[in-house]
Amino acid sequence: MNTLLVTLTLVIVVALIFDYINGFHDTANAIATVVSTGVLPIRTAVLLAALFNFGGALTGTAVASTIGKGLIVPSAVTQVVVLSALVGAIFWNLFTWYFGIPSSSSHALVGGLVGAGAGRAGAAAVQGAGLLKVVKSLIISPLVGFAISFLGMIAIFWIVRRTRPAVVNRRFRILQMVSAGFMALSHGSNDAQKTMGIITMALVAYGAVPSDHGNFHVPLWVVFACATAMALGTAAGGVRIIKTMGTKIIDLKPIHGFAAETSAAATILTSSFMGMPVSTTHVITGCIMGAGASQRVSAVRWGVTTRILWAWVLTIPVSAVVAWACYLGLSSILGG
Repeated sequence: MNTLLVTLTLVIVVALIFDYINGFHDTANAIATVVSTGVLPIRTAVLLAALFNFGGALTGTAVASTIGKGLIVPSAVTQVVVLSALVGAIFWNLFTWYFGIPSSSSHALVGGLVGAGAGRAGAAAVQGAGLLKVVKSLIISPLVGFAISFLGMIAIFWIVRRTRPAVVNRRFRILQMVSAGFMALSHGSNDAQKTMGIITMALVAYGAVPSDHGNFHVPLWVVFACATAMALGTAAGGVRIIKTMGTKIIDLKPIHGFAAETSAAATILTSSFMGMPVSTTHVITGCIMGAGASQRVSAVRWGVTTRILWAWVLTIPVSAVVAWACYLGLSSILGG
């Protein structure tokens, strides 16, 4: 059997495994607040998130194009490079999931691609402009989310200032179910596309999909496969990270959950439309912090937040090093 075809098949399988892991690793992005505030039981919330994640994954492919053709020069892309990138990203996702740390699957995948590409062709393999665009979007998006959530909470408090707390709580329990679905939809629209970009990159390298003079076309079967894998992963749930995001950053109430989820979903969907791969984990964490800080700075548990920030800083370099080491090992076995 053709060795290249076997390697391509392995890449697709590992990519879908990454997508599945991304789903249960990032379940907390959509439902941590709705679970911690008691609006929905965890299994109901997880199934809701899985359904909307699937729908969100079908909304476009602009982010897939950025990942697939904007980070590594085409001449440096091989099946082994893509496979090594996925292994590096999966390692970091599982490591942070085990310790209940909300980290970025997006950062991990970017780090994996950079490390594996550098392992094959050195620093020249990395497209500086594309990497800068991705890093900017990954850094700026949680800050934007923080600001929107902070201002949104102030506006909401002003609107409900004369309403009895019991009425406010009851109304926002209902609204939070809507915002949780909105958040899950946005998560699928951005994160599933990253795996679509990876698989299409491998298909182009194999010659199964034409590059078409720089255009990047994601096959329909890839879209549905990635949407399904992410939805199944989300349905599996990620209780460890749900507890961290839902209970350890601030004491959430339905009004905070609604503001954080709505702000995060708006930020992520805008980024998806612009083809910017952002970290949904970073964005929702920033929005939760913004909602808490709108009351008082001390409402945010900065000790836990510092631990999360360290994970964010380490994600790209650690994933890159693991992917680089994987490339050295796998290339000696599989070639190129």
